[in-house]
Amino acid sequence: SRWCLITSHRLYSSMYDPNEKTFEKLLIANRGEIACRVIKTCKKMGIKTVAIHSDVDANAVHVKMADEAACVGPAPTSKSYLNMDAIMEVIKKTRAQAVSLNESICCSFLSSWSLQASEGVTFIGPDTHAIQAMGDKIESKLLAKNAKVNTIPGFDGVVKDADEAVRIAREIGYPVMIKASAGGGGKGMRIAWDDEETREGFRFSSQEAASSFGDDRLLIEKFIDNPRHIEIQVCIVLADKHGNALWLNERECSIQRRNQKVVEEAPSTFLDPETRRAMGEQAVALAKAVKYSSAGTVEFLVDSSKNFYFLEMNTRLQVEHPVTECITGLDLVQEMIRVAKGYPLRHKQADIPINGWAVECRVYAEDPYKSFGLPSIGKLSQYQEPLHVPSVRVDSGIQQGSDISIYYDPMISKLITHGSNRAEALKRMEEALDNYVIRGVAHNISLLREVIIHPRFVQGDISTKFLPEVYPDGFKGHELTDLERRELLATASSLYVAEQLRSQRFLGTPRIPIAKSKRSSWELSVRLGDGIYPIAVSKDTSSFSVEVDGMKLNVTSEWNLASPLLSVTIDGTQRIIQRLSRNASGDTSIQFLGTVYKLQILTKVAAELSKYMPEKAAEDTSSILRSPMPGAVVAVSVKPRDMVSEGQEICVIEAMKMQNSMIAAKTGKV
Repeated sequence: SRWCLITSHRLYSSMYDPNEKTFEKLLIANRGEIACRVIKTCKKMGIKTVAIHSDVDANAVHVKMADEAACVGPAPTSKSYLNMDAIMEVIKKTRAQAVSLNESICCSFLSSWSLQASEGVTFIGPDTHAIQAMGDKIESKLLAKNAKVNTIPGFDGVVKDADEAVRIAREIGYPVMIKASAGGGGKGMRIAWDDEETREGFRFSSQEAASSFGDDRLLIEKFIDNPRHIEIQVCIVLADKHGNALWLNERECSIQRRNQKVVEEAPSTFLDPETRRAMGEQAVALAKAVKYSSAGTVEFLVDSSKNFYFLEMNTRLQVEHPVTECITGLDLVQEMIRVAKGYPLRHKQADIPINGWAVECRVYAEDPYKSFGLPSIGKLSQYQEPLHVPSVRVDSGIQQGSDISIYYDPMISKLITHGSNRAEALKRMEEALDNYVIRGVAHNISLLREVIIHPRFVQGDISTKFLPEVYPDGFKGHELTDLERRELLATASSLYVAEQLRSQRFLGTPRIPIAKSKRSSWELSVRLGDGIYPIAVSKDTSSFSVEVDGMKLNVTSEWNLASPLLSVTIDGTQRIIQRLSRNASGDTSIQFLGTVYKLQILTKVAAELSKYMPEKAAEDTSSILRSPMPGAVVAVSVKPRDMVSEGQEICVIEAMKMQNSMIAAKTGKV
């Protein structure tokens, strides 16, 4: 396509006209990967940038990338990135001509914006009317109905209290979705299947909405069971009277956990050209109804019969926008800046291609073995993006040494791959995940890799219930086949022997031995899971012959033990492994096929003696309530000497803007 320029590091268009003047300086009221993304385009367009940050983000990547930076408050978002007075002061001091905002701040910003607009400061995004209309889910639903857009049945007003929520839910019919009117990103959303869950959902949704968006209003609508989540990217210009409107195809966002997207792709395997066109035309009709003038996203739920219903419109650059850029070749940030300056769109609907296939995985600092991902905090002790893999793009706002804290979303990066077709894009994603080095925090790469290779996903048989249906008992990691188990055992054993041989050398020169030894074979005992496997290893130049389960495997590698990534070939099959840890007791952790496996490798003699070693008794935690994630205690529901029953709420933990009820595991006294 003439619109698309693809390189190994950047997968979006680079058509910049130096004679097309826009702004001299732009302030970015955001953080993380999205702030870095905006700065990259600004640099290419010759626009200077101003970053804002909280005190804990003083050394963040977006701060280092920007030409100027200013602190706007302490760590909590309400006191920094949502601190309107501080942000307005930075705009004045830096004399920024334009401002790019995060969605949470947009509506709060409107009351102050008219003061700056009169001084010649431009907002990169739609006008205030569109933000207010689309940022409010209640008003946006009414507007969608008037624009003849398909909508989900539900209550179109504000829910006052828990009792009214129960009454409305009964009238609609269970299950229902309780959601924040000003919300987004899965925050302030709960599914309720009965009256009790409705009351609890009203409570937590209103608290999360107030914390994240400063607005605790809720609405209730029918929950569409087992749908697909498909959205249409809209880019439209109306404010300058040009009247140009485009829909930039769809994105499939059905793989979710806790109503937050995990894997996205473009286009969707499910839509046919007729449905795609109908959704696109309705998305444009809605945008025109509110005189929308920027890039935005209209989200739909689609049932198995391809009936689609308006979900919401996001008046911002979506997290998953890179997949749209990959298949269309457009730089959406550039288009937003041009539109804000008053330029017309350069393309017509017929110019918008579907060029190949793109897949995005959201890499989070989360433990995927706990509810498909509970937040993890810590310092990135080692970090290496897989940019050496062809057609890979990584949008991140962190680097080696960065801290993942409790105050913000735990996203590490957005990993995007592009291919001529879906199979090629998925194969590149599998390779990219294997080559991604993240140390210091838990991460969800094992879950992402399992999703993209799962037969249901590969066939396109997906919905928003994919994760709980595929993993009804929770995610357990990759389940090794017999061949894969032998490959892992052979690789781990070869790695152990290679390290033993290296330890005998000093600065590349053999130590002077007391008695010369030409040892070429080793008998090992390897524990993996509940199994103990006798393994024989013999060395032949740079390769090892390993006998496992009576079968011999040939293992070759350069054995660069200092590298975080190790390419190993096992009987002609190439694998990328990562050894994460080891100790003198033979314990080692190896990342293999995305999942981390714990092994114990001992010599045959050491294994026979190990039975005499005492085992450490497991800690008895039955009488302790321990938070499964780092966070802040926002409510305590009991007091000392209270009797509690199993399942009763003890306290509420807020982590990364999500509230979680901690319950008693058994009946007892506090």
